[in-house]
Amino acid sequence: MSKVFIALQTNDDTRPIIESILSDNPHAVANESPAMVKIDAEGRMTIRRASIEALIGRDFDLQELHTNLISLSGHIDESDDEFSLYWND
Repeated sequence: MSKVFIALQTNDDTRPIIESILSDNPHAVANESPAMVKIDAEGRMTIRRASIEALIGRDFDLQELHTNLISLSGHIDESDDEFSLYWND
């Protein structure tokens, strides 16, 4: 299986997003740098709108991810509720 990743800027907006990703993807590993967090996961990683909303206490449009997105790796499957990264092995 191949690894996927997402790298986000480190700021107050992304902290709950990062927490949500790690909670929903227990196989994911966060690698923190001073200005960014890169989250690696074997196989697949799914970011769920509802999980982020539960942490931030407001509606969240997954398109908001792009504001703080640095890079990602993998095929993207995106809906209003989930943003998934994966590789077709």
